[in-house]
Amino acid sequence: MRTPTAARRPTPLQWVRYALGGRLPSELSPWVLADTTEPGWARRHLTRAVVQLLPVLVLCLAVVPVPLVYRLSAAAGGLLMGLIFSTAFMVETTEHRVAKAGYPPGTAARIRADRHEREQLERRSPYRRDGAGSFD
Repeated sequence: MRTPTAARRPTPLQWVRYALGGRLPSELSPWVLADTTEPGWARRHLTRAVVQLLPVLVLCLAVVPVPLVYRLSAAAGGLLMGLIFSTAFMVETTEHRVAKAGYPPGTAARIRADRHEREQLERRSPYRRDGAGSFD
């Protein structure tokens, strides 16, 4: 199964809403599937996580009445912990996004697994023609 490449992208305002957990219009469902399954999906997930953390980081830097070095270290620590938690739940979060876009649960993971398997077969195929290089 090939992942659909969406011709239409969300507007910047729609993308920010999507990054903060909002739902996109149904005509952007193919884009959501492509966003969560095509190569670079993990990097895009972490980008969305940083966007979610930005308001808290800005408040930490701007409002807390302590010296700047403490605010910077707290913001860096908060960003690091937020990204660790986001990485821990990356697959579940992307599956939830795909389900909100109208696809059955497990669709994104299945598409990524199919792509990974296809890439492995393509990578190994030159060594497997006519049994050459095979010990089985």
